[in-house]
Amino acid sequence: MKLPLDMLESSQLDSTLDHILRGHPDAFLSIVRAYGPGLRAWLSSQLFHQDEVDDLAQETFIAAYRSLHTFQRDQDFGAWLRGIARNKLLRHFEHIQRQASRMEQFRQEASAWLQDELDQRAAKTRREKLQLMLNCIRQLPERLRHVVRSHMEGNKAASLAEEMQTSTGAIYQLQYRALGLLRECMARKITHEH
Repeated sequence: MKLPLDMLESSQLDSTLDHILRGHPDAFLSIVRAYGPGLRAWLSSQLFHQDEVDDLAQETFIAAYRSLHTFQRDQDFGAWLRGIARNKLLRHFEHIQRQASRMEQFRQEASAWLQDELDQRAAKTRREKLQLMLNCIRQLPERLRHVVRSHMEGNKAASLAEEMQTSTGAIYQLQYRALGLLRECMARKITHEH
Protein backbone atom coordinates (compact mmCIF):
# COMPACT_ATOMS: atom_id res chain seq x y z
CA MET A 1 0.00 0.00 0.00
CA LYS A 2 1.39 3.37 -1.06
CA LEU A 3 0.95 6.27 1.40
CA PRO A 4 -0.02 9.81 0.32
CA LEU A 5 2.89 12.18 -0.06
CA ASP A 6 2.09 13.97 3.18
CA MET A 7 2.26 10.93 5.43
CA LEU A 8 4.80 8.58 6.92
CA GLU A 9 3.90 5.08 8.05
CA SER A 10 3.19 5.03 11.76
CA SER A 11 6.31 2.98 12.47
CA GLN A 12 8.47 5.27 10.29
CA LEU A 13 7.06 8.35 12.03
CA ASP A 14 7.65 6.87 15.50
CA SER A 15 11.18 5.87 14.56
CA THR A 16 11.92 9.31 13.10
CA LEU A 17 10.47 11.09 16.14
CA ASP A 18 12.52 8.90 18.50
CA HIS A 19 15.63 9.64 16.49
CA ILE A 20 14.99 13.42 16.62
CA LEU A 21 14.22 13.39 20.33
CA ARG A 22 17.45 11.48 21.03
CA GLY A 23 19.42 14.42 19.65
CA HIS A 24 19.51 13.96 15.87
CA PRO A 25 17.77 17.09 14.53
CA ASP A 26 18.73 16.29 10.91
CA ALA A 27 16.14 13.50 10.97
CA PHE A 28 13.42 16.19 11.06
CA LEU A 29 14.10 16.80 7.35
CA SER A 30 12.29 13.57 6.50
CA ILE A 31 9.22 14.92 8.31
CA VAL A 32 9.49 18.20 6.40
CA ARG A 33 9.76 16.28 3.10
CA ALA A 34 6.83 14.02 3.93
CA TYR A 35 4.41 16.61 5.36
CA GLY A 36 5.61 19.80 3.65
CA PRO A 37 3.64 19.49 0.38
CA GLY A 38 0.33 18.83 2.15
CA LEU A 39 0.92 21.62 4.65
CA ARG A 40 1.87 24.07 1.89
CA ALA A 41 -1.21 23.07 -0.12
CA TRP A 42 -3.43 23.72 2.91
CA LEU A 43 -1.75 27.09 3.57
CA SER A 44 -2.06 27.99 -0.13
CA SER A 45 -5.82 27.52 0.16
CA GLN A 46 -5.84 30.14 2.94
CA LEU A 47 -3.36 32.70 1.60
CA PHE A 48 -2.89 34.66 -1.60
CA HIS A 49 0.88 35.25 -1.71
CA GLN A 50 3.29 32.34 -2.12
CA ASP A 51 5.97 34.02 0.01
CA GLU A 52 3.49 34.11 2.91
CA VAL A 53 2.81 30.38 2.39
CA ASP A 54 6.54 29.64 2.50
CA ASP A 55 7.08 31.80 5.60
CA LEU A 56 4.18 30.27 7.52
CA ALA A 57 5.15 26.72 6.51
CA GLN A 58 8.66 27.37 7.80
CA GLU A 59 7.34 28.91 11.03
CA THR A 60 5.03 25.92 11.46
CA PHE A 61 7.85 23.40 11.08
CA ILE A 62 10.07 25.36 13.47
CA ALA A 63 7.28 25.46 16.06
CA ALA A 64 6.56 21.76 15.49
CA TYR A 65 10.23 20.89 15.98
CA ARG A 66 10.34 22.86 19.24
CA SER A 67 7.10 21.23 20.45
CA LEU A 68 7.83 17.72 19.26
CA HIS A 69 7.97 16.42 22.83
CA THR A 70 4.27 17.42 23.26
CA PHE A 71 3.04 15.37 20.29
CA GLN A 72 1.02 12.37 21.44
CA ARG A 73 1.85 9.36 19.31
CA ASP A 74 -1.77 8.22 19.01
CA GLN A 75 -2.68 11.50 17.22
CA ASP A 76 -2.60 12.22 13.49
CA PHE A 77 0.73 14.01 12.90
CA GLY A 78 -0.58 15.87 9.82
CA ALA A 79 -3.59 17.18 11.79
CA TRP A 80 -1.25 18.21 14.62
CA LEU A 81 0.90 20.16 12.12
CA ARG A 82 -2.19 21.82 10.59
CA GLY A 83 -3.28 22.85 14.11
CA ILE A 84 0.05 24.60 14.60
CA ALA A 85 -0.27 26.14 11.12
CA ARG A 86 -3.83 27.30 11.92
CA ASN A 87 -2.54 29.15 15.00
CA LYS A 88 0.29 30.71 12.96
CA LEU A 89 -2.23 31.70 10.30
CA LEU A 90 -4.53 33.37 12.84
CA ARG A 91 -1.61 35.35 14.27
CA HIS A 92 -0.59 36.28 10.72
CA PHE A 93 -4.09 37.62 9.95
CA GLU A 94 -4.18 39.51 13.26
CA HIS A 95 -0.80 41.08 12.40
CA ILE A 96 -2.05 42.09 8.95
CA GLN A 97 -5.21 43.60 10.48
CA ARG A 98 -3.19 45.58 13.04
CA GLN A 99 -0.85 46.77 10.30
CA ALA A 100 -3.80 47.82 8.11
CA SER A 101 -5.36 49.66 11.08
CA ARG A 102 -2.08 51.48 11.79
CA MET A 103 -1.76 52.43 8.10
CA GLU A 104 -5.35 53.73 8.03
CA GLN A 105 -4.75 55.73 11.21
CA PHE A 106 -1.54 57.14 9.73
CA ARG A 107 -3.35 58.02 6.49
CA GLN A 108 -6.12 59.81 8.40
CA GLU A 109 -3.66 61.70 10.60
CA ALA A 110 -1.50 62.66 7.61
CA SER A 111 -4.58 63.77 5.69
CA ALA A 112 -5.82 65.87 8.62
CA TRP A 113 -2.37 67.41 9.11
CA LEU A 114 -2.05 68.15 5.40
CA GLN A 115 -5.54 69.69 5.26
CA ASP A 116 -4.73 71.83 8.30
CA GLU A 117 -1.43 72.89 6.71
CA LEU A 118 -3.18 73.73 3.42
CA ASP A 119 -5.88 75.68 5.26
CA GLN A 120 -3.24 77.65 7.18
CA ARG A 121 -1.31 78.42 4.02
CA ALA A 122 -4.48 79.40 2.16
CA ALA A 123 -5.50 81.70 5.03
CA LYS A 124 -2.01 83.19 5.13
CA THR A 125 -2.07 83.70 1.35
CA ARG A 126 -5.52 85.32 1.56
CA ARG A 127 -4.30 87.64 4.35
CA GLU A 128 -1.18 88.52 2.38
CA LYS A 129 -3.16 89.21 -0.78
CA LEU A 130 -5.71 91.23 1.14
CA GLN A 131 -2.90 93.28 2.70
CA LEU A 132 -1.35 93.82 -0.75
CA MET A 133 -4.72 94.90 -2.14
CA LEU A 134 -5.30 97.33 0.75
CA ASN A 135 -1.83 98.81 0.16
CA CYS A 136 -2.61 99.17 -3.53
CA ILE A 137 -5.97 100.83 -2.74
CA ARG A 138 -4.14 103.35 -0.52
CA GLN A 139 -1.95 104.26 -3.49
CA LEU A 140 -4.91 105.11 -5.73
CA PRO A 141 -5.85 108.73 -6.28
CA GLU A 142 -8.53 109.91 -3.79
CA ARG A 143 -11.41 109.84 -6.29
CA LEU A 144 -10.64 106.24 -7.42
CA ARG A 145 -10.04 105.15 -3.81
CA HIS A 146 -13.51 106.48 -2.88
CA VAL A 147 -15.13 104.57 -5.78
CA VAL A 148 -13.40 101.31 -4.79
CA ARG A 149 -14.29 101.62 -1.09
CA SER A 150 -17.87 102.47 -1.94
CA HIS A 151 -18.09 99.43 -4.20
CA MET A 152 -16.55 97.19 -1.48
CA GLU A 153 -19.14 98.44 1.02
CA GLY A 154 -21.87 97.34 -1.41
CA ASN A 155 -23.10 100.75 -2.47
CA LYS A 156 -24.86 100.91 -5.80
CA ALA A 157 -23.32 102.82 -8.70
CA ALA A 158 -26.42 105.02 -8.95
CA SER A 159 -26.21 106.25 -5.34
CA LEU A 160 -22.46 106.85 -5.71
CA ALA A 161 -23.08 108.80 -8.94
CA GLU A 162 -25.59 110.98 -7.11
CA GLU A 163 -23.17 111.53 -4.21
CA MET A 164 -20.29 112.41 -6.57
CA GLN A 165 -22.58 114.46 -8.85
CA THR A 166 -21.78 112.46 -11.97
CA SER A 167 -23.43 109.83 -14.15
CA THR A 168 -23.70 106.10 -13.46
CA GLY A 169 -21.68 105.46 -16.65
CA ALA A 170 -18.87 107.65 -15.29
CA ILE A 171 -18.88 105.62 -12.04
CA TYR A 172 -18.56 102.39 -14.05
CA GLN A 173 -15.61 103.87 -15.96
CA LEU A 174 -13.96 104.95 -12.69
CA GLN A 175 -14.48 101.43 -11.27
CA TYR A 176 -13.00 99.89 -14.41
CA ARG A 177 -9.99 102.19 -14.27
CA ALA A 178 -9.48 101.56 -10.52
CA LEU A 179 -9.65 97.77 -11.02
CA GLY A 180 -7.07 97.98 -13.82
CA LEU A 181 -4.71 100.01 -11.61
CA LEU A 182 -5.25 97.56 -8.70
CA ARG A 183 -4.45 94.57 -10.94
CA GLU A 184 -1.24 96.22 -12.13
CA CYS A 185 -0.24 97.17 -8.58
CA MET A 186 -0.94 93.66 -7.23
CA ALA A 187 0.99 92.03 -10.09
CA ARG A 188 4.00 94.29 -9.43
CA LYS A 189 3.97 93.62 -5.68
CA ILE A 190 3.55 89.84 -6.08
CA THR A 191 6.37 89.76 -8.64
CA HIS A 192 8.67 91.72 -6.30
CA GLU A 193 7.93 89.40 -3.38
CA HIS A 194 8.86 86.28 -5.36
